[in-house]
Amino acid sequence: MEADGLEWLVVPMHQLVSWGAAGAMVFGGVVPYIPQYRDIKRTQNAEGFSTYVCLVLLVANILRILFWFGRHFESPLLWQSIIMIITMLLMLKLCTEVRVSNELNIKRRSFSDFDLNYFWHWSKFTDYMQCVLTFTGVTGYITYLSLDSFLFVETLGFLAVFTEAMLGVPQLYRNYQNRSTDGMSVKMVLMWTSGDTFKTVYFILNQAPFQFSICGLLQVFVDMAILLQVYFYSYYPQKPASHAAHPASTKAL
Repeated sequence: MEADGLEWLVVPMHQLVSWGAAGAMVFGGVVPYIPQYRDIKRTQNAEGFSTYVCLVLLVANILRILFWFGRHFESPLLWQSIIMIITMLLMLKLCTEVRVSNELNIKRRSFSDFDLNYFWHWSKFTDYMQCVLTFTGVTGYITYLSLDSFLFVETLGFLAVFTEAMLGVPQLYRNYQNRSTDGMSVKMVLMWTSGDTFKTVYFILNQAPFQFSICGLLQVFVDMAILLQVYFYSYYPQKPASHAAHPASTKAL
């Protein structure tokens, strides 16, 4: 009788927790980029942030949305991808404007140059938009033609989450190049780690497609590696990267 009496409280509480978890999944992924965005805007310096992070997340979330058309998964994960794409475009816009305003080289690079040496290092935000729209159009058309193939759909899902699992790798490499984590928001990486841990547990508990859980674990390991870099470079400062390596570092923006 007592258990029945508490049912009126347990059911709404369970629903509230479910809504909270879904909301955290939708918006939690973009929270780590708020301190980084504010730091870049305040200092007018984007050197410490690799915009290849934006590239990885744009590709991953576009592929994830396409995967949804072949195999429907939970709506919060779909909305998370849409919100993340918008956020990454805003980050790209800010980083491009800051970099171009600080750049001494007056020569402008554009997507239509098709110069691989300057891929993802263009001078205008519109060039990045052209690239993203081209990628979306091509992959969307291929997906439309191949939706009946179980192997294609499952491979698409794996590529989407595996690409996202590699999110931290550009930042990991950039830190290694610079022999420092200066300019990178440690808050951002801490939020990455907590968010990816929560996300992976969410995938497992809600029985999301297995690709999500496996790649979520990989993502947590990469986050931990970046945090180890923060500790290592803080307590054991390294010599700055040589000037010969500087162009490659600049290109990573």
